[in-house]
Amino acid sequence: MQSSEALALARPALSTDRLLDAPLDELLVDLAVELVDSSITDATFFGAFVEAPDGSRVLSMPPGRSAFERDTAARMLLAERFGLDAPPLLAPLAVSSV
Repeated sequence: MQSSEALALARPALSTDRLLDAPLDELLVDLAVELVDSSITDATFFGAFVEAPDGSRVLSMPPGRSAFERDTAARMLLAERFGLDAPPLLAPLAVSSV
């Protein structure tokens, strides 16, 4: 098995242009992020990015949202996690770290 450092080096670099232009499924594979449905049903919850101590990454998002909303929220969370300069969020959206 490869170490997490070796896997990180093998992944393509993430730029703001790539984040905004690449198909989301491709980004998730490249970044080794698993997309899962969240059990949170609160209408104000758009998703969460979780990185476990073992290095695994999960993007947990509520089911039943439009494809546009899901795609946009996923890219917002990825931009925040990877420290990219992305377009500012429109109010009332906000990304917070826990």
